[in-house]
Amino acid sequence: MKKIIGITIGIVSILLVAAVVILATVDFNRFGKENVYVQVGEPSYADESQLDSGEIMTTYWYELPAYHEDGNVLNVEFSAQKELKQGAYLKLYVKQENEVTSYDEVSWEEIPESAQEELEQ
Repeated sequence: MKKIIGITIGIVSILLVAAVVILATVDFNRFGKENVYVQVGEPSYADESQLDSGEIMTTYWYELPAYHEDGNVLNVEFSAQKELKQGAYLKLYVKQENEVTSYDEVSWEEIPESAQEELEQ
């Protein structure tokens, strides 16, 4: 009986450790999302809001054409907590057609060729 309880405790401990590692390392804003590519331009507009501490927080909104790996266009709107570097290339993670969940700055070489052709135009 003690052996069964010890094995059960060991299995549960291993499962808990595995769950903690998965939750700490997997970014669910990027997991299983479609990728599109954009070149950053001017922000379309900016929102300012005041926090309870009195600090002013600015959110920059971008409305840009984004390109799938096959070159198809998708119009997206996304926000950033800082003004993004103009001319930079971003890999956007989108779900449900055009809802941006996250982004990464990428180099030109990391962009698929069909999307590069559209971004050059």
